Amino acid sequence: MRRILVADDEANMRWVLERALTKAGYEVETVEDGQLALDRALAERPDLVLVDLKMPKMDGLSVLHILKERYPDLLIVMMTAHGSTTTAVEAMKAGAQDYLMKPFDIDELLITVAKAFEVESLREQVDYLKGGAQHGGWQLVGDSEEIQAVKHLAERVAPTPATVLIQGESGTGKELVAQAIHTLSPRVDGPFIRVNCAALTENLLESELFGHEKGAFTGAHARKTGRFELADSGTLFLDEIAELSFNVQAKLLRVLQERTFERVGGEKTIKVDVRIIAATNRDLLKEAQEGRFREDLYYRLNVFPISVPPLRERREDISLLTEHFLGKFRTYGGSKTLGPGVLSHLMAYTWPGNVRELENVVERMVIISQGVVIGMDSLPLFDTSSKLAKNPGSFVLPPEGVSLEEIEKSFLHQAMEQTGGNQSQAAKRLGLSRHAFLYRLEKYGIDPHWGI
Repeated sequence: MRRILVADDEANMRWVLERALTKAGYEVETVEDGQLALDRALAERPDLVLVDLKMPKMDGLSVLHILKERYPDLLIVMMTAHGSTTTAVEAMKAGAQDYLMKPFDIDELLITVAKAFEVESLREQVDYLKGGAQHGGWQLVGDSEEIQAVKHLAERVAPTPATVLIQGESGTGKELVAQAIHTLSPRVDGPFIRVNCAALTENLLESELFGHEKGAFTGAHARKTGRFELADSGTLFLDEIAELSFNVQAKLLRVLQERTFERVGGEKTIKVDVRIIAATNRDLLKEAQEGRFREDLYYRLNVFPISVPPLRERREDISLLTEHFLGKFRTYGGSKTLGPGVLSHLMAYTWPGNVRELENVVERMVIISQGVVIGMDSLPLFDTSSKLAKNPGSFVLPPEGVSLEEIEKSFLHQAMEQTGGNQSQAAKRLGLSRHAFLYRLEKYGIDPHWGI
């Protein structure tokens, strides 16, 4: 629910505005002077401030200037008396989203507020798209050497018609790489068609890829155009390619070799101009060597391989990705920032679900957190210690600015959280003696009876 702060020194006006806006579905708080308006907005940022120009203690323009300095994108609508057009223009120049000339009717008020939120929503969509385009139109966010290498390879292969095989764990962004290759290619004006090979049975997948003629099988009541035809002059992205049956693999091999095929139940040979990009979270060469995937198809697909690294191998991107997702989920409750210790907590985790898991965690934190700052209490309980203990080589140094002390303190907090404050169990989880564990709790000022 959108939160609106109303500041007006007239009690009757506050009552009318609160009643109208609440009835329209907004959460409303009212204050009677400018200083209170400023204090409340700074304490817990609202989604929109409706502020009167003339108020005791601090006028509306002063409130506007201070809030805009603190929150440049905060929506502020100024209310001014009839005849104060010059002041209204001044407020707009200072960053007000709109203004209302008193007296105004309720419909005008609601339209102005709705329009302000609509403009904000459009602006956020543009900001999000721009945020993902930091590097030449890329939606794959990251500045690490590993991601830069992926981008370099994709940019080199994009102008060519070469088949590309993208490999990487689930959630690493393989589809984003495929979309970027298409966008940067001469086929950008053609279609980008995605098929999840694991989502359909063999018969349905064959029909989905190549289409079928009417009466080809039970339930085929009309001709169906397949994805290869739909992708003509564009790009076909085959996700989870390792899930294809051997029968469909054989037909795909022919398309890669000849760029021709027949619909299921059809005799007419159809020729297409399609670029193939395939992706898998498996080691496809190993699958071929062990007889689970056609070796000849593997070599046809593996013309230009690209490997997308897991998030644990590019931890320096976690901060940038987190900020990116905070921007994406601004519509949930305005701009939010991370509180002390939160980033180091995120940095310490191995992220088996990779970027997709990080996105889900950030979305959850934004929803749960109260106010502008996301605190440690909004974080999920990560089971990191066992993973790192079994695979210490997976730990990568945090980026500059995140100290070893912050990481250690984060692990202490996690151990206490996950064991309900049981000191012996928490110490065991971290591979410490109870004495050493208590020493570290005291060192960082952590309550040894936390959670009890």
